Amino acid sequence: MPGPIQSIERAAAVLRLLARGPGRMAVGEIATALGLAKPTAHGILRTLQGVGFVEQDPATGKYLLGAGLGELGADHLDVNVLRARAIHRADALAARAGESVRIAVSRPEGVTVVHHVFRPDNTDQLLALGEVLPAHATALGKVLLAYDAATDPGALPAFTRRTITDRAGLDRAITEVRRAGWAGEVDEHRSGEAGIAAPIRARGGLVVAAIGISGPTDRLCDTRSQIRSTAVDQVRAAAAAIHRDLTVPQ
Repeated sequence: MPGPIQSIERAAAVLRLLARGPGRMAVGEIATALGLAKPTAHGILRTLQGVGFVEQDPATGKYLLGAGLGELGADHLDVNVLRARAIHRADALAARAGESVRIAVSRPEGVTVVHHVFRPDNTDQLLALGEVLPAHATALGKVLLAYDAATDPGALPAFTRRTITDRAGLDRAITEVRRAGWAGEVDEHRSGEAGIAAPIRARGGLVVAAIGISGPTDRLCDTRSQIRSTAVDQVRAAAAAIHRDLTVPQ
Protein backbone atom coordinates (compact mmCIF):
# COMPACT_ATOMS: atom_id res chain seq x y z
CA MET A 1 0.00 0.00 0.00
CA PRO A 2 1.49 3.39 -0.95
CA GLY A 3 2.71 5.55 1.91
CA PRO A 4 1.87 9.19 2.59
CA ILE A 5 2.91 11.81 0.05
CA GLN A 6 5.39 14.15 1.73
CA SER A 7 4.60 17.19 -0.42
CA ILE A 8 0.89 17.00 0.46
CA GLU A 9 1.71 16.61 4.15
CA ARG A 10 3.90 19.69 3.95
CA ALA A 11 1.25 21.70 2.12
CA ALA A 12 -1.31 20.74 4.77
CA ALA A 13 1.13 21.81 7.49
CA VAL A 14 1.55 25.21 5.83
CA LEU A 15 -2.22 25.73 5.70
CA ARG A 16 -2.59 24.72 9.34
CA LEU A 17 0.22 27.06 10.36
CA LEU A 18 -1.38 30.02 8.56
CA ALA A 19 -4.75 29.18 10.12
CA ARG A 20 -3.35 28.99 13.63
CA GLY A 21 -0.66 31.62 13.38
CA PRO A 22 -0.58 35.24 14.53
CA GLY A 23 -1.44 36.67 11.11
CA ARG A 24 0.39 37.13 7.82
CA MET A 25 3.69 35.25 7.78
CA ALA A 26 6.85 35.64 5.70
CA VAL A 27 8.25 32.66 3.83
CA GLY A 28 11.24 32.54 6.19
CA GLU A 29 8.98 32.45 9.24
CA ILE A 30 6.97 29.59 7.72
CA ALA A 31 10.11 27.67 6.82
CA THR A 32 11.53 28.05 10.34
CA ALA A 33 8.27 27.10 12.03
CA LEU A 34 7.93 23.90 9.99
CA GLY A 35 11.60 22.96 9.78
CA LEU A 36 11.70 23.31 5.99
CA ALA A 37 14.33 24.70 3.67
CA LYS A 38 13.32 28.17 2.54
CA PRO A 39 13.20 27.22 -1.19
CA THR A 40 10.95 24.26 -0.32
CA ALA A 41 8.58 26.46 1.69
CA HIS A 42 8.53 29.02 -1.11
CA GLY A 43 7.66 26.37 -3.70
CA ILE A 44 4.78 25.08 -1.58
CA LEU A 45 3.46 28.59 -1.03
CA ARG A 46 3.61 29.43 -4.74
CA THR A 47 1.69 26.25 -5.56
CA LEU A 48 -0.97 26.93 -2.92
CA GLN A 49 -1.22 30.50 -4.18
CA GLY A 50 -1.79 29.22 -7.71
CA VAL A 51 -4.90 27.29 -6.64
CA GLY A 52 -6.22 30.09 -4.44
CA PHE A 53 -5.59 28.45 -1.07
CA VAL A 54 -2.96 31.05 -0.12
CA GLU A 55 -2.68 34.75 -0.90
CA GLN A 56 0.32 37.08 -0.73
CA ASP A 57 0.07 40.59 0.65
CA PRO A 58 1.49 42.79 -2.13
CA ALA A 59 2.64 45.41 0.36
CA THR A 60 4.62 43.13 2.69
CA GLY A 61 5.16 39.96 0.66
CA LYS A 62 3.76 37.92 3.55
CA TYR A 63 1.30 35.07 3.13
CA LEU A 64 -2.21 34.42 4.46
CA LEU A 65 -5.00 31.95 3.79
CA GLY A 66 -6.74 32.48 0.46
CA ALA A 67 -10.38 32.78 -0.53
CA GLY A 68 -10.17 29.49 -2.46
CA LEU A 69 -10.57 27.60 0.80
CA GLY A 70 -14.12 28.90 0.96
CA GLU A 71 -14.92 26.94 -2.20
CA LEU A 72 -14.28 23.62 -0.49
CA GLY A 73 -17.75 23.70 1.05
CA ALA A 74 -20.22 26.10 2.61
CA ASP A 75 -19.02 27.09 6.07
CA HIS A 76 -16.26 24.39 5.75
CA LEU A 77 -18.45 22.23 8.04
CA ASP A 78 -22.08 21.17 7.98
CA VAL A 79 -23.96 23.57 10.26
CA ASN A 80 -26.10 20.78 11.70
CA VAL A 81 -22.95 18.91 12.74
CA LEU A 82 -21.52 22.08 14.24
CA ARG A 83 -24.66 22.79 16.26
CA ALA A 84 -24.94 19.19 17.47
CA ARG A 85 -21.35 19.18 18.70
CA ALA A 86 -21.50 22.70 20.18
CA ILE A 87 -24.92 22.88 21.83
CA HIS A 88 -23.90 21.65 25.28
CA ARG A 89 -20.80 23.84 25.34
CA ALA A 90 -22.86 26.88 24.35
CA ASP A 91 -25.43 26.16 27.08
CA ALA A 92 -22.65 25.81 29.65
CA LEU A 93 -21.04 29.08 28.53
CA ALA A 94 -24.34 30.94 28.89
CA ALA A 95 -24.77 29.54 32.40
CA ARG A 96 -21.22 30.45 33.48
CA ALA A 97 -21.11 33.89 31.90
CA GLY A 98 -24.74 34.80 32.57
CA GLU A 99 -24.97 36.25 29.06
CA SER A 100 -26.40 35.45 25.65
CA VAL A 101 -24.32 33.08 23.51
CA ARG A 102 -24.24 33.03 19.72
CA ILE A 103 -22.40 30.91 17.18
CA ALA A 104 -21.86 32.42 13.73
CA VAL A 105 -20.46 31.26 10.40
CA SER A 106 -19.44 32.97 7.18
CA ARG A 107 -22.02 32.73 4.41
CA PRO A 108 -22.39 34.54 1.06
CA GLU A 109 -24.92 36.91 2.62
CA GLY A 110 -22.57 37.70 5.51
CA VAL A 111 -21.76 36.66 9.07
CA THR A 112 -24.81 34.60 10.04
CA VAL A 113 -25.95 33.41 13.48
CA VAL A 114 -26.60 29.65 13.36
CA HIS A 115 -27.12 29.01 17.07
CA HIS A 116 -28.35 31.24 19.89
CA VAL A 117 -28.67 30.54 23.61
CA PHE A 118 -30.71 33.06 25.59
CA ARG A 119 -29.27 34.87 28.59
CA PRO A 120 -30.27 32.75 31.63
CA ASP A 121 -32.17 35.43 33.55
CA ASN A 122 -35.77 34.88 32.31
CA THR A 123 -36.02 38.35 30.74
CA ASP A 124 -37.73 38.90 27.40
CA GLN A 125 -35.30 38.22 24.57
CA LEU A 126 -35.50 37.91 20.79
CA LEU A 127 -34.17 34.85 19.01
CA ALA A 128 -31.19 35.87 16.84
CA LEU A 129 -31.09 32.65 14.78
CA GLY A 130 -30.47 33.58 11.14
CA GLU A 131 -29.50 37.17 11.92
CA VAL A 132 -26.82 38.59 9.62
CA LEU A 133 -24.28 40.62 11.60
CA PRO A 134 -22.01 43.45 10.45
CA ALA A 135 -18.59 41.83 10.32
CA HIS A 136 -16.66 45.01 11.12
CA ALA A 137 -18.76 45.99 14.14
CA THR A 138 -19.17 42.73 16.05
CA ALA A 139 -16.78 40.42 17.87
CA LEU A 140 -18.14 37.39 16.00
CA GLY A 141 -17.61 39.16 12.69
CA LYS A 142 -14.07 40.23 13.53
CA VAL A 143 -13.11 36.64 14.33
CA LEU A 144 -14.37 35.42 10.97
CA LEU A 145 -12.67 38.32 9.20
CA ALA A 146 -9.41 37.38 10.90
CA TYR A 147 -9.47 33.66 10.23
CA ASP A 148 -11.87 32.96 7.34
CA ALA A 149 -10.58 34.38 4.08
CA ALA A 150 -14.03 33.97 2.50
CA THR A 151 -15.56 36.56 4.83
CA ASP A 152 -16.12 39.92 3.14
CA PRO A 153 -16.67 42.96 5.39
CA GLY A 154 -18.31 44.88 2.55
CA ALA A 155 -19.09 48.50 3.36
CA LEU A 156 -18.20 49.84 6.81
CA PRO A 157 -21.22 51.83 7.99
CA ALA A 158 -21.26 53.51 11.39
CA PHE A 159 -23.70 52.11 13.94
CA THR A 160 -22.37 54.13 16.87
CA ARG A 161 -19.63 56.70 17.37
CA ARG A 162 -17.24 53.83 18.22
CA THR A 163 -17.79 51.75 15.07
CA ILE A 164 -14.67 51.18 12.98
CA THR A 165 -15.40 52.76 9.60
CA ASP A 166 -12.01 52.86 7.87
CA ARG A 167 -10.13 49.94 6.32
CA ALA A 168 -6.84 50.78 8.02
CA GLY A 169 -8.49 50.70 11.43
CA LEU A 170 -10.22 47.44 10.60
CA ASP A 171 -6.95 45.88 9.42
CA ARG A 172 -5.32 46.83 12.73
CA ALA A 173 -8.23 45.32 14.66
CA ILE A 174 -8.04 42.08 12.66
CA THR A 175 -4.29 41.85 13.21
CA GLU A 176 -4.88 42.19 16.95
CA VAL A 177 -7.50 39.41 16.82
CA ARG A 178 -4.97 37.07 15.22
CA ARG A 179 -2.34 38.03 17.78
CA ALA A 180 -4.61 37.63 20.80
CA GLY A 181 -6.72 34.71 19.58
CA TRP A 182 -10.03 36.42 20.39
CA ALA A 183 -12.06 39.49 19.43
CA GLY A 184 -13.89 42.10 21.43
CA GLU A 185 -16.21 44.99 20.70
CA VAL A 186 -17.40 47.68 23.07
CA ASP A 187 -20.34 49.89 22.03
CA GLU A 188 -19.45 49.37 18.34
CA HIS A 189 -22.64 47.73 17.08
CA ARG A 190 -25.09 48.94 19.72
CA SER A 191 -24.46 51.56 22.37
CA GLY A 192 -24.31 50.05 25.83
CA GLU A 193 -23.52 46.54 24.53
CA ALA A 194 -20.22 44.67 24.44
CA GLY A 195 -19.22 41.37 22.90
CA ILE A 196 -16.44 38.79 23.07
CA ALA A 197 -15.80 36.01 20.55
CA ALA A 198 -13.26 33.30 19.79
CA PRO A 199 -12.65 31.06 16.78
CA ILE A 200 -14.00 27.51 16.57
CA ARG A 201 -11.56 25.24 14.77
CA ALA A 202 -12.28 21.92 13.11
CA ARG A 203 -9.92 19.03 12.41
CA GLY A 204 -6.66 20.36 11.00
CA GLY A 205 -6.96 23.73 12.71
CA LEU A 206 -9.00 25.67 10.15
CA VAL A 207 -11.57 28.06 11.60
CA VAL A 208 -15.14 27.08 10.72
CA ALA A 209 -17.15 29.35 13.02
CA ALA A 210 -17.02 31.77 15.93
CA ILE A 211 -18.62 31.58 19.35
CA GLY A 212 -19.23 34.59 21.55
CA ILE A 213 -21.17 36.26 24.30
CA SER A 214 -22.80 39.67 24.33
CA GLY A 215 -24.29 41.75 27.08
CA PRO A 216 -24.37 45.16 28.74
CA THR A 217 -21.06 47.00 28.64
CA ASP A 218 -21.03 47.54 32.39
CA ARG A 219 -21.20 43.78 32.98
CA LEU A 220 -18.59 42.68 30.45
CA CYS A 221 -16.20 45.60 30.99
CA ASP A 222 -14.48 47.23 33.95
CA THR A 223 -14.70 50.90 34.84
CA ARG A 224 -12.18 51.77 32.11
CA SER A 225 -14.30 50.06 29.43
CA GLN A 226 -11.74 47.26 29.21
CA ILE A 227 -13.22 43.82 28.60
CA ARG A 228 -12.96 41.60 31.67
CA SER A 229 -10.34 38.87 31.33
CA THR A 230 -12.52 36.32 33.13
CA ALA A 231 -15.16 36.65 30.40
CA VAL A 232 -12.50 36.26 27.70
CA ASP A 233 -11.21 33.11 29.39
CA GLN A 234 -14.73 31.65 29.51
CA VAL A 235 -15.33 32.23 25.78
CA ARG A 236 -11.94 30.88 24.73
CA ALA A 237 -12.39 27.80 26.91
CA ALA A 238 -15.76 27.09 25.29
CA ALA A 239 -14.25 27.46 21.80
CA ALA A 240 -11.41 25.09 22.71
CA ALA A 241 -13.86 22.55 24.10
CA ILE A 242 -15.92 22.63 20.89
CA HIS A 243 -12.73 22.14 18.89
CA ARG A 244 -11.97 19.01 20.91
CA ASP A 245 -15.49 17.74 20.36
CA LEU A 246 -15.26 18.34 16.60
CA THR A 247 -12.08 16.29 16.34
CA VAL A 248 -13.43 13.26 18.23
CA PRO A 249 -14.84 10.61 15.81
CA GLN A 250 -18.55 9.99 16.28
